[in-house]
This record gives sequence, structure tokens and C-alpha cells, in this order.
Amino acid sequence: MPADYNGTWEMESNENFEAYMVALDIDFATRKIAKHLKQTKEFIQDGNNFKTKTLSTFRNYDLNFTVGVEFEEHTKGLDNRVVKTLVTWDGDKLVCIQKGEKNNRGWKHWIEGDKLHLVRTVCWSSRGIWDP
Repeated sequence: MPADYNGTWEMESNENFEAYMVALDIDFATRKIAKHLKQTKEFIQDGNNFKTKTLSTFRNYDLNFTVGVEFEEHTKGLDNRVVKTLVTWDGDKLVCIQKGEKNNRGWKHWIEGDKLHLVRTVCWSSRGIWDP
């Protein structure tokens, strides 16, 4: 049985996030605001079905997916692109590959102790850690 991601997590740190946004060609003003935000991440998991929300005072983002099923994701409010997204399990880690305009794009989530970790990729990594 894969890991249980159900819960609400508060961001504790956010390393290299601005570099990640630069790689996605996110405009200067948005980057300056976004890098100072403390986000909350909510997971509702039913087996391989996930409903996620990333919440902040600036912008919210909902992402619903089924592990192993590719879907078209509209990154509205983020970098406003359309990507083909596939999330899979790697042990207890959720691994996402997003195919589209930007190469090597995706993310990886895992739980270690009482912390939710996230590494985002697009040509290089950006790390974020959330507390429950």
C-alpha cells in the first residue's frame, strides 16, 4: 500500500524557487510576490485518486489526478501552459512528469517523518518542505 498523503501541510522553507520560476519564464513582478508567499498544501487521497490544493494569499491552485493516468493539465495562474501530466508511484514517492514546452519538467513529493517534501524540476531543482 502506498503512503497516506491525506492532510494539510504548511510550508516551512522554499529553496531555489525564484530560479525555478525564471526557468519557466514567469514575469519579474509575479516572481517577487510568489517567492515571499507561505503556502498551504491540502491532500485528499482515496487510494490512487488525489485532490490537491495549493493555497496562498496571492493565488490558489487545484490539481486532481489519478496515479498512472496521463491527463492534460492547464497550469493557469502558475505559468499558464498546457502540459501532459503523468503521476506515478516510486515506492512511497509521488513522481510527476509534465511534457510540454519546457524540458525536464515535473515534481516529486514524499513524506519523511512529519514533513511533506517537494522537489520541482525544470532544467534544475527547487526544494520546498511543508509541516503538518
